[in-house]
Amino acid sequence: MYNAPKLEQRAGKRKLKKLKLHGFNNLTKNLSFNIYDICYAKTPLQRQQYIEYIDEAYNARRLTEIMCEVTNIIGAYILNIAHQDYDPQGASVTMLIAEEPVEKRPLQTESPGPIPESVVAHLDKSHIAVHTYPESHPDNGICTFRADIDVSTCGLISPLKALNYLIHTFESDIVTVDYRVRGFTRDVSGEKHFIDHRIHSIQNYFTQDTLDAYEMIDVNVYQENVFHTKMLLKDFDLDNYLFGMQANMLTEDERQEIRGQLKREMLEIFYGKNLKIPVLA
Repeated sequence: MYNAPKLEQRAGKRKLKKLKLHGFNNLTKNLSFNIYDICYAKTPLQRQQYIEYIDEAYNARRLTEIMCEVTNIIGAYILNIAHQDYDPQGASVTMLIAEEPVEKRPLQTESPGPIPESVVAHLDKSHIAVHTYPESHPDNGICTFRADIDVSTCGLISPLKALNYLIHTFESDIVTVDYRVRGFTRDVSGEKHFIDHRIHSIQNYFTQDTLDAYEMIDVNVYQENVFHTKMLLKDFDLDNYLFGMQANMLTEDERQEIRGQLKREMLEIFYGKNLKIPVLA
């Protein structure tokens, strides 16, 4: 695990040379995804405690450690770290990252990344950012935690290899992933290239356990180099969604009602719209 204060100190004190961009690969590869964690907290006190728990579990210091691990996975060099906790809740972390000498380039294959193991990469003019949004509903007991994560790289490597680590770290109920390659770069003959690696689906970058755990839908626009995957966790155990209580503490009618509320919340987030029909528990 990285030590965040030491990293910040080292990044601030080391004298950095200007990055040389002549002849550089100008393609920008951007990986953005939203992760959602859903739970039910029955009383106002439990809802307050849930927000406090999330704020502690994913405060700016913890998010910095997670993002440092991402940087470690892709072999990048940290130029600068900025992080902030917010009142009443939420946090943000932003990192500027750059390439460092590597012994071996990662293969540009459409395959899963680590969870995590040592992998190297080649980055420049790049950044990582994460923002969190914990919230609770004042009436129906539904609480949600959302994290928006953005990994943007310029150069030869796609940030998709960091995807498995991030999904396993946050253990989310719903995930939406967007990947896009922007701009173009030229070869020595002057021909423009708008993408420099093969990709058919973001799903090909997930490990089998992730593929088995989630329902997934793809929406891809290949001619625009835009790839989108939505993910909904298959398994639903009510005890995993209750905060400050267990299912056996509730009546069957209460369990049925709470299941319906939770499933409605998850489906509405997954499909991006409010549902007008009853949701079966």
